Amino acid sequence: MFALKIALRYVLARKSHRAVNVIAMIAVGGVAVAVAAMVVVLSIYNGFEKLSEQRTSRMDPPLMVERADGRVIGNADSLAAEIAKIGGVDAAFPTITERALLVTDMGQLPIVFKGVGDDYSGAVVSLDSLIETGVYATESSTDLPAISVGVGVANKLSIIPDRAPVAHLYVPRRVGRINPANPGAAFSEQTVIISGVFRVDDPDIDGDHILVPLSVARDILMYDTEATAIELAVTPENAATAQEAVAKALGDGFTVRNRIEQRQESYRMIAIEKWVTFMMLMMVLVIALFNIVSTLSLLVIEKRDNMSTLRALGATHRSIGSIFAIQGFVITLFGGIIGIILGVALALAQEYGHFITLGSEPGQSVIEYYPVSVRATDLLAVLAAVLAMSLVMSATARILARRSIR
Repeated sequence: MFALKIALRYVLARKSHRAVNVIAMIAVGGVAVAVAAMVVVLSIYNGFEKLSEQRTSRMDPPLMVERADGRVIGNADSLAAEIAKIGGVDAAFPTITERALLVTDMGQLPIVFKGVGDDYSGAVVSLDSLIETGVYATESSTDLPAISVGVGVANKLSIIPDRAPVAHLYVPRRVGRINPANPGAAFSEQTVIISGVFRVDDPDIDGDHILVPLSVARDILMYDTEATAIELAVTPENAATAQEAVAKALGDGFTVRNRIEQRQESYRMIAIEKWVTFMMLMMVLVIALFNIVSTLSLLVIEKRDNMSTLRALGATHRSIGSIFAIQGFVITLFGGIIGIILGVALALAQEYGHFITLGSEPGQSVIEYYPVSVRATDLLAVLAAVLAMSLVMSATARILARRSIR
């Protein structure tokens, strides 16, 4: 208590040289700016992660069941019917996702097609709401199956759904022999009509994905009741419970993934970039702490006579060292707290005020301003870093004081 009182008195008291006060303020400001930058940058990464969740969830199902070994699910129709009976699951639909070649009169493009049943739209994902041009349909007036293509596919192949362009899907044959004299026989082909163009504002999906009827996907792949996945319709409040129940019912041979787990690689990259940036900013904070060391050195020099007086009054080396240790801790912590408050204020101002834009023309970008989201876990991480640095400064101040005691 004695050391704390004297330390706070030293921090708040006017110094004999005004330059010491100025240097101390600069040191505290440097720490505050570095900490504020950490809070703001982490919040920006949170904003992009939140934006990614919102965008991808428009196409991804709430829950997806796949085989753990990555193979095709046999008897997917009957398995989907059994899964639909599990508590918390509203419906289950087999789907097929595979690569193919899409050929039109304007060119050809490698794509990823997703085969879904007639009842899929609206139950799992509202495909109708994703259509930007044309309509979502599974049949056409010409008795040809209808498909919908991503906006990127439409742009690359100059597709106009209103004109009902005919297209052809090609995939390598799964069974049968290949005749070298007739390479075309090595592919299965399906003629379709393009009825709509969808947009989910995800370049990975818009750029090369198309939607086809499940029957078309099975025909071209020579499947009967197989599927690559079973997608589940669940309410958000039942998602976690349903995921656990389905995983328990299916056993280790299957994986049940929610929306975030379906995009795990993307979120992992964002998290890695976020914390790598955090460590780089930690180095900036360390550099800012050198100013604190300079300030503590000046304070120790200025209070050298006071230390001699305290020694004469019976104070030990340990107690005198504690005075300056507390002083170093308080100065660093004070700068860190100011930085956290400043960083949170800036982040909230951007989150609700949208002051900093991306500089693109309105309507030409998915987002027009930097997304920001403040999370308590990040603030705790920053506070922990500040406390750790404060302890380092406390130890540094103790060493400086002990070496200066006469």
